[in-house]
Amino acid sequence: AVAAVQVQGAPRVVWLWGRAGTGKTHLLQAACAACGERGAAAAYFDLACADSAAMLEGCDTLDLVCLDGLEAVAGESAWNEAMFRLHTLLLEGSGRLLVASTAPPASLEFTLADLRSRLLAAAVYQLRELDESGQCAALRLRAAVRGLDLSEDAALYLVHRLPRDLPTLLGVLDRLDVASLAAQRRLTIPFLKQVLSELRA
Repeated sequence: AVAAVQVQGAPRVVWLWGRAGTGKTHLLQAACAACGERGAAAAYFDLACADSAAMLEGCDTLDLVCLDGLEAVAGESAWNEAMFRLHTLLLEGSGRLLVASTAPPASLEFTLADLRSRLLAAAVYQLRELDESGQCAALRLRAAVRGLDLSEDAALYLVHRLPRDLPTLLGVLDRLDVASLAAQRRLTIPFLKQVLSELRA
C-alpha cells in the first residue's frame, strides 16, 4: 500500500480500505505531503465533513487528489457526478486519485454505475490493524521521535491495559509525554501505572 501511493511507477487510481485506525488517513496525508515536497500540487479531502461536492471543482488540474471517507458520500448523486468528472479529467491528464473507505469497495452503493465500475477498477489495498508486536513497535517508534525512552516491557504494559486501537494508544502516549516532562520522570512501568490511574480517575 505504501508503494502504491507513491507517484513514481504507481497505479493512477488507488483505493485503500480498512477499519478506523488502520492508517488510511495517514497514508493519504503522507502522499499529499510528499507531493508537495516535490513541488507538485495535491489536495486532501475528508468527505465525512465536506460541505459540498462543488469543492472538487478545479481539482482535475492537480497532480494528486485524495478523497478520504468515501462511504460518507457514496449514496449522494451530486458527489457521484463530481467524483466521476474528477476521475475522468484526472486520467485524461497526468493526475492521480487516491480514495479511502472503512467499508469494502464492492459493498458501497454508488448512485452512478459508471463511477462504481471505474473506481472498482482501481488498485485496491486492504489495511489491517497492527498485531500486539506491531503496536508495541509503533509506540516505541513514536516515543523515540519525541525523545522518549519507552522500553519493550513498558510498551507491552500499555498495549495490555488500553483499548487495542492505535489512535487511542498514541493519544495516551501523547499524554504520557506531557506527564513525563512535568514530573521529570522516565516512562517506567510504575510511572505508567500512576499516570494511567490518574487518567481513569
